[in-house]
Amino acid sequence: MGRIICCGLGPGDPDLMSVRADREVRAARHVAYFRKRGRPGVARRIVDGMLAEDVREYPMEYPVTTEVAFDSPDYVHLLAGFYDAWAERLAQLARTVDVVVLCEGDPYFYGSFMHLHSRLQGRVEIEVIAGIPGMAGCWNAVGLPIALGDDVLTVLMGTLPEDEFARRVRNSDALVIMKTGRNLMKIRRGLAAAGRLGQAWLIERGTMPGERIARLEDVENTECPYFAIVLVHGQGRRTDSVE
Repeated sequence: MGRIICCGLGPGDPDLMSVRADREVRAARHVAYFRKRGRPGVARRIVDGMLAEDVREYPMEYPVTTEVAFDSPDYVHLLAGFYDAWAERLAQLARTVDVVVLCEGDPYFYGSFMHLHSRLQGRVEIEVIAGIPGMAGCWNAVGLPIALGDDVLTVLMGTLPEDEFARRVRNSDALVIMKTGRNLMKIRRGLAAAGRLGQAWLIERGTMPGERIARLEDVENTECPYFAIVLVHGQGRRTDSVE
């Protein structure tokens, strides 16, 4: 019997992969990874130059496009069928070989692999290797502590309804806002309504090629790349030196 080994690759810079993930990737003979149709995929780019010459690759191409609303029944149906099919294929492969599945960030933190993980329970041995979450790479790129002392850190999705988003912003100290993309203007309005826009940073492609870091209030874009995070740093209890 083989195994399915999901490797968390970290935020994007190959140097931020764990030693364990690096070892598994280099030794792999069967590698699967998610990607959009017609693109190489971020996870595959991270390990470029690390794979063995005789590796067999299994690109798992998402079936949906931007023309299908993410909250529509069609979207849910398409993705469910996609994950069902790949769970079956990976389970069949893992009967005889180890399969390494690549995952950006940490697999257990909003990782796409979790949709396969739930479908594979009891069918095959699964090992998950932790990775540095993308948000950690982003706040290190800014170079400021995201939270101090008693700060409450909240992770929000830009897809939340605008009223709920603004309410949660007002009730938090430090903020990580994911799924920005086409929700960037809504995020700006919510932060402005809570008086936090001036404290917000936009990090695009954190630790990856093309990384961009800017104050959100200075950004004129109406949307941003998929791999983008908005941060609002907490101002909690500090222990600065006293004369």
